[in-house]
Amino acid sequence: MSTGQQPQTPTGNTTPENTPQPNTGGIFAAFAAFTAWGVLTAYWKSVGHLPAAAVVCHRLFWSLLFLWIILPMRGRWGDYLAAFKSPRILGVHLISGLLIGSNWFIFIWATLNGRIVESALGYFLSPLAIVGIGALVFKEPLNRTQLIAIVLAAIGVLIQLPLLNHFPWVAITLALTFALYGMVRKKSPLGSLTGLAVETTYFFIPCIIWLSMIDRGGWSEITFADPTTSTLLILSGIVTALPLLWFAYATRNVRYSTIGIIQYLAPSLQFLLGVFVYGEEMPPARLATFIFIWVASSLYVVGMKKKTAIA
Repeated sequence: MSTGQQPQTPTGNTTPENTPQPNTGGIFAAFAAFTAWGVLTAYWKSVGHLPAAAVVCHRLFWSLLFLWIILPMRGRWGDYLAAFKSPRILGVHLISGLLIGSNWFIFIWATLNGRIVESALGYFLSPLAIVGIGALVFKEPLNRTQLIAIVLAAIGVLIQLPLLNHFPWVAITLALTFALYGMVRKKSPLGSLTGLAVETTYFFIPCIIWLSMIDRGGWSEITFADPTTSTLLILSGIVTALPLLWFAYATRNVRYSTIGIIQYLAPSLQFLLGVFVYGEEMPPARLATFIFIWVASSLYVVGMKKKTAIA
């Protein structure tokens, strides 16, 4: 019997791509992903003159091209093609693709339509949904300190609700689609790179057709006449794919409830961008949200250390 690793197949065999790594690597990947998502609000604002649907289609199209370059370099092209022979894998990644595609569209629409605060609220709500899924679906236990942290975070989020004059459908939809996306990806037998490529492939032809049909935001935007917009759209594939790869890697190597707490970094950075870059106000209620959430995050980390010490 060979002592080497077997090539990855859609049946979920262990490979270098999905072999469990030390938690420090997964936690670092989670921090990298949520930091990137926190500052990417500024990136999408820079293409705010284009329709949200066009920006999403460019994200999907250029992301897949980027992944098609990376897959052979990482020796995963065969795994990518083999995945299309498994109905189960195709079904899992169809669901995950629809979830993340919906999340992207709503987030960009909110960013381009003056609803950054509400979208940030959605990403404050999402960790609570993730922690709930971690406890209910994956049976991840929480100690008393961590439960207190979750309660404080929930209070911080609830403080934000009176600031909105309408039902926060953007926030709730963003929270649920992202939390469910992470849950589905955690159940996938594919590694982060291969899985992202499969779910992105579903959108390839529809995006080509859509970008060919529309007058504003389509292929005509890729031109030397406007090199800034062209560059931002082309690079949208890289800035989209990398954080998702980091996130998918983290979901496979870190407790899901831990990822939920780290996720508070992204909306916190969005709030800071709104205040110090885009001149949005910081009323006392919003400041209170920050205080509650960062105290909750600190408590959760303390709870993690206690659980490690006991183990």
